[in-house]
Amino acid sequence: MDQKHDNSGIGEKNSKSKDKVRNLNREIVLITYVFVGLFTLLSIYFGYFLFVDSDDVINSSYNKRQDLLAERIIRGEIQGSNGETLAKTTVDQEGNTKRVYPYNEMFAHVVGKFDKGKTGIEATENFKLLTSHNNPVLMVYNELSGEKNPGDTIVTTLDVKLQEVAYHALGNQKGAIVVLEPSTGKILAMVSKPDYNPNNARKNWEELTNDSNNNSALVNRATQGLYPPGSTYKILTALEYIRENEKTYNKYAYTCQGSEIFNSVSINCYGGEKHGKLDLLHSFSKSCNTSFANIGTRLNMDSFRKLNETLLFNQKLPTNIPYKRSSFVLDSTSEKSEIPQTVIGQGKTLISPFHNALITATIANGGTLMKPYTVDRITNSSGTLVKKNVPDTYGNLISTKEAEILTKMMKEVVTSGTGSALNNIGVSVAGKTGTAEYSNNKKESHAWFVGFAPTDKPQLVVSIIVEGAGTGSAHAVPIAKRIFQEYFNR
Repeated sequence: MDQKHDNSGIGEKNSKSKDKVRNLNREIVLITYVFVGLFTLLSIYFGYFLFVDSDDVINSSYNKRQDLLAERIIRGEIQGSNGETLAKTTVDQEGNTKRVYPYNEMFAHVVGKFDKGKTGIEATENFKLLTSHNNPVLMVYNELSGEKNPGDTIVTTLDVKLQEVAYHALGNQKGAIVVLEPSTGKILAMVSKPDYNPNNARKNWEELTNDSNNNSALVNRATQGLYPPGSTYKILTALEYIRENEKTYNKYAYTCQGSEIFNSVSINCYGGEKHGKLDLLHSFSKSCNTSFANIGTRLNMDSFRKLNETLLFNQKLPTNIPYKRSSFVLDSTSEKSEIPQTVIGQGKTLISPFHNALITATIANGGTLMKPYTVDRITNSSGTLVKKNVPDTYGNLISTKEAEILTKMMKEVVTSGTGSALNNIGVSVAGKTGTAEYSNNKKESHAWFVGFAPTDKPQLVVSIIVEGAGTGSAHAVPIAKRIFQEYFNR
């Protein structure tokens, strides 16, 4: 019995030892998993930083590395698409540097300024302008000699002649113009007025920041201005109706009397015009408010909100240019009285001219939105290529069939509707005008036009707003005409 008792004790000890080993192994495995998990998360974050956040961190005004680079590098040039100098740094005999903008006010918002805080391309490409990829031997020699090396050159997508035409076409009126290439996303022109001369930003700073005159000249209205979209918004209302009535939308019929009440709200056509009997196509081309209120009050508001957000309302835009988000607030819980004004582009809906250009570009490009960009390539100061940007797809926002239907409707606007001044200009244009009321005084309205050309193979998209001007057909369409003629008559 004693022998058996002793063996039992030994077995118990062995069992405990094995348990300790097993527990220790589990702890080691657990610690290993934790470290592997942490390493994986760190790797993911590092990759995210490199490809997403790094530009923001590098270009941050708090990044002291930029100050060190500025002591060793002469800030590089910013050029137009054909090599025109849009911004450069001059150095006097004492070594003092000055940033110079040869086109003065013309590129103030898109190229930006250097003094009193960088904006525009000067801000987004700041680090690259302070980086030099010149001959390494020459760079070392300059360093040893106490000379600064020339920074890299940013060659933009901006078409100087097109920018000039758009700038002068807007004249002294407040507003904004965006011109882009729908198949690539290249931004060819971006104008905002009131403007300012970036050469004199420091000297005129007090005046520029004094907003008692309500000019807000420092604001890029193209991306940071939010406006009621007016009748340009009928593009979305029409699209939602087509989606909800895929087989019957062509049978839509309505008789316009110039005024009608929907959900206890009185809706009037512009100037009280009575459009008579209309189908969907001609409701759109004539921009009939009562017909679209009739259409809009039938829509599923949750589905409509989803469409708006697919087309980037309430969403981030695919750009590094500072912007304000467009907003759409309706859903199925909203007051019914809010719907009639909203579906015709009034109410609480707000959009930027840049965002309106992206929606139009999506239609022009068969339903696919390309990521917009302003930098075509980066070269060293001698012109040797450092980096080339290529077009990149953002996403398929609508179907090809839907894009074709909307193109047909927008083409009819020019053929027989409110954009008829664009007929017979040597290129087929599709577009939509808008007159967006912004006060209780019905005479106060912004003039809109969005469109593209040619309709069969679009090369150019325009988005135009003229603040407080009146109707889109009278004030925005003539600007579009000058831009289209400049581009297609070269």
